[in-house]
Amino acid sequence: MIERVLVADDEPLMLRFIAETLRRLGKEVVAVEDGAAATEKLQQESFDLVISDMKMPLKGGFEVLAAAKCPVILATAYGTIETAVEAMKRGAFNYLIKPFSPEALETALQKVEEHMALLQENLFYKEETARSKCPELIAASASVKKILQDVEKIAKSQASVFISGESGTGKEVIAAAIHRLSTRAAAPFVKVNCAAIPETLLESEFFGHERGAFTGALLRKIGRFELADKGTLLLDEVTEIPLQLQPKLLRAIQELEFERVGGMKPIRVNIRFLATSNRNMQEAIESRVFREDLFYRLNVVPIQIPPLRQRVEDILPLAHYFLEKFCSENHKPRKSLSAQAVQKLMAYHWPGNVRELANIIERTVVLDFDPLIDAEHLYLDSPAKSGIVVGTTLHQLEKKLILETLEAHHQNRTKTAAILGISVRTLRNKLHEYGVLPTEDS
Repeated sequence: MIERVLVADDEPLMLRFIAETLRRLGKEVVAVEDGAAATEKLQQESFDLVISDMKMPLKGGFEVLAAAKCPVILATAYGTIETAVEAMKRGAFNYLIKPFSPEALETALQKVEEHMALLQENLFYKEETARSKCPELIAASASVKKILQDVEKIAKSQASVFISGESGTGKEVIAAAIHRLSTRAAAPFVKVNCAAIPETLLESEFFGHERGAFTGALLRKIGRFELADKGTLLLDEVTEIPLQLQPKLLRAIQELEFERVGGMKPIRVNIRFLATSNRNMQEAIESRVFREDLFYRLNVVPIQIPPLRQRVEDILPLAHYFLEKFCSENHKPRKSLSAQAVQKLMAYHWPGNVRELANIIERTVVLDFDPLIDAEHLYLDSPAKSGIVVGTTLHQLEKKLILETLEAHHQNRTKTAAILGISVRTLRNKLHEYGVLPTEDS
């Protein structure tokens, strides 16, 4: 709540107008006629808000802004709007163009008060997160709270864990939390993105190779299994492992023993295995994409993460968490979400899940300098329009959806795959099938 306001303006009529308008609104006002007096007052007293002219004798709006520890609204003439915008980039809350009405000033105050109230809400979410044993996992929904309770229990065991869910739901974050809370926390946490490594290199990536094992193997390579010894190995998107490699992987997991490619000497390791997939595992097994025995070996303890659209209670806490995170990382003033922005976030369907929410909040923090984020500041992606025509085949619909989504995301295959809920390798194979030469990820 705004109670004390410092007003600085070298025009006596404007100074009196602002001060009288604020007093009619029930505010305590301290009025000064130049920037030097304003900065001196800011050093001596505390205020809830500063309203300052941009151009004043001795010191101007930038100096007042630098001295203030509370929100600052700048009053500026039309010809100096660019200067006011620059001041907002440096942390000013807003600006008013002279001459402005009492209603415009009251509206500006209401936005400041809304921002201050929302910052308190941000602080609540931050404190709630800090109390969690898994601060990187935000949970307001019953389903995710149950997952966090399970994670704390599972972490202390040595059992293999299979984490499933759509792309962007936070499978890797859950895996990292299991390792961090386990007895192996001080040992390596090694991740293998099975969808990102070419099939011909995957065996060497897992088990390493001896010098001369194949053309180009000029040196011995230590594989991820050896690197993860005494720690945890995460097989991310494990269903993308080629079928012909799966028997060797199963043997290595069961026996904790393997040979490097081109090697004869068995190597023993002590590893805890975590695996993730965004696929329907029953379908993957029935279509002979993934071995049933390998799945059951990894699926000792299953964790299913629901998509964000099925746990809408988590949207706002996650948004507040990402606001705090990205404002800090990008050295931006603290921001808040307006009621309209919250409504827009809550109404969106989130095909890209938590990853998409994080990307949108980060983009808004980086591109917009308004402290109060409104609905129009949220650059939510519109889903590709299908343009379905009776008689269109499923293959044609699939092709249309993939190509339109790829175009909507500027040929970024990684983001397109995440939005569609498929792996990058599957997307690449589809593009080859359609005769499309994929461009490099941006």
